[in-house]
Amino acid sequence: MGRGRAKAKQTKVARELKYSSHETDFAALQRELSGGETSLSNGSSGEEHHDDPYDDYDDYRR
Repeated sequence: MGRGRAKAKQTKVARELKYSSHETDFAALQRELSGGETSLSNGSSGEEHHDDPYDDYDDYRR
């Protein structure tokens, strides 16, 4: 029960993906696949920042 609406939405999305034309940014795809330099909008140095309070104790666990 209720499956009809979900199936109809999936069918609609699949049809849109199949028949719509998308412009592909091949340069961005190449950078992503090769692991190349990416531009970061927040100005960070490329290092991910985690807010894990236990990261300080990582050296003590070994």
